[in-house]
Amino acid sequence: MSANLHFTSEEREKVLKSYFRNGLNGPLETFPSKEKRKLIIATELIKRFNKETLYTEKEVNDILKKIYPDFATIRRFFIDNGFMCRSEDGKSYWIEGENSGSSMEPEGGAVHSHS
Repeated sequence: MSANLHFTSEEREKVLKSYFRNGLNGPLETFPSKEKRKLIIATELIKRFNKETLYTEKEVNDILKKIYPDFATIRRFFIDNGFMCRSEDGKSYWIEGENSGSSMEPEGGAVHSHS
């Protein structure tokens, strides 16, 4: 994962309460503009994905749509910040590294960022 995830549990709790007003299982009110807040939100949202599963883009979108209408922004943030990996052909998504107990990588290799 990129970015240093340096935040206190108090910061995390405050951000999550502000952005998930109906609780962590509810929708995201808005995707924050500040990087640190985005990282806190993404760290929570990635938990909704199974670390042992290979997802299609549609499956990723379907999970994220339930959380936030602009699901593509969150999906892109996941990829750009190393929360999720994507195959070069864009057909497969998965979690690896410090977020996962497995190292799934489909044929064709992984794209970790679009910077």
